[in-house]
Amino acid sequence: MKAVVYQEPFRVTVETVEDPRIEQPTDVVIKITTSAICGSDLHMYEGRTGAEPGIVFGHENMGIVQEVGSGVARVRKGDRVVLPFNVACGFCRNCLAGNTGFCLTVNEGFAGGAYGYVSMGPYRGGQAEYLRVPFADFNCLRLPPGDEHEDDFALLADIFPTGYHATELARVSPGETVSVFGAGPVGLMAAYSALIRGASRVFVVDKQPDRLRLAEQIGATPIDFSQGDAAEQIKDRLGGEGTDKGIDAVGYQATVPEGDEQPAMVLNTLVETVRPTGALGVVGLYVPSDPGGPTESAKIGELLFKTGRFFEKGLRMGTGQANVKAYNRQLRDLIIADRATPSFVVSQHLPLDSAPEAYQRFDQRENGWTKVLLQPA
Repeated sequence: MKAVVYQEPFRVTVETVEDPRIEQPTDVVIKITTSAICGSDLHMYEGRTGAEPGIVFGHENMGIVQEVGSGVARVRKGDRVVLPFNVACGFCRNCLAGNTGFCLTVNEGFAGGAYGYVSMGPYRGGQAEYLRVPFADFNCLRLPPGDEHEDDFALLADIFPTGYHATELARVSPGETVSVFGAGPVGLMAAYSALIRGASRVFVVDKQPDRLRLAEQIGATPIDFSQGDAAEQIKDRLGGEGTDKGIDAVGYQATVPEGDEQPAMVLNTLVETVRPTGALGVVGLYVPSDPGGPTESAKIGELLFKTGRFFEKGLRMGTGQANVKAYNRQLRDLIIADRATPSFVVSQHLPLDSAPEAYQRFDQRENGWTKVLLQPA
């Protein structure tokens, strides 16, 4: 089959690789109908992780079940399914507690597994024609048959649940004000989720005009941080008080307007943006090893965080990747009921063979490139 394979920093290729097969009785194999390129993939693409050549990318996957293992009880051949990017067993201590992003079974010596991602286990990604799904009864979310809501459902693999997870970490409640840093797909999903949860006002901070326009279209207030300190801009709009809650959807590759990286910039700005006793939800990626970090400390994941100010204001913080299964069923049902349309972030539909160019253009944050979906022919 064809698949997107990482070769070296800033280069992926579409190659012929071995077809996936049933390896355990609880596996299924799906034919991919849509797989998305994620901003998290760009960290690997840019050489900013420990990713080795040969990884098949793709952790946002959906498709049609083609083969079913003998131990699969619920999923059937022909089912249309979307997969959490988390690979999880369903029976370990963390999975039983709903923390499927930190499964203790699927990735030896590490809490958490995922498709096609460095350090997240031996699971090939789905930017390909087919994908093996372990523990299929637990990991497959079944969808209505046909092709309706294809773009919306594809976002259930990661960015919609991750955006919602950010609001859960920050405990966003009806009537609250929220600041979201980063207007990429996850940041836009966090803002959208905050509005779904009844936030009275949501501010979205970025400098990309096209992405800020999308934020405005869903009812958020855009804040261009290249036009002045974001915390001060937000406080000015709130009569001098900060927001109740804040969300980091940027992570460790944060940059100042001039372009220089400051890995803790978003965290530290959020500490100033959120009012005393407020809360932060951090879903932007932070890593323990960053070969391209701007300082020696940053290269080993040690950042200069304003701990004193954080403590002084009595703030709370929740962090970590999303437990997708905690949210994907309910979010699916919102889509089916026409109560949510997350596909407003989708900007490109491209064939799998276009992946190398798509990665290059998405990585350059070209105008109008917000969320790219790959679809095998």
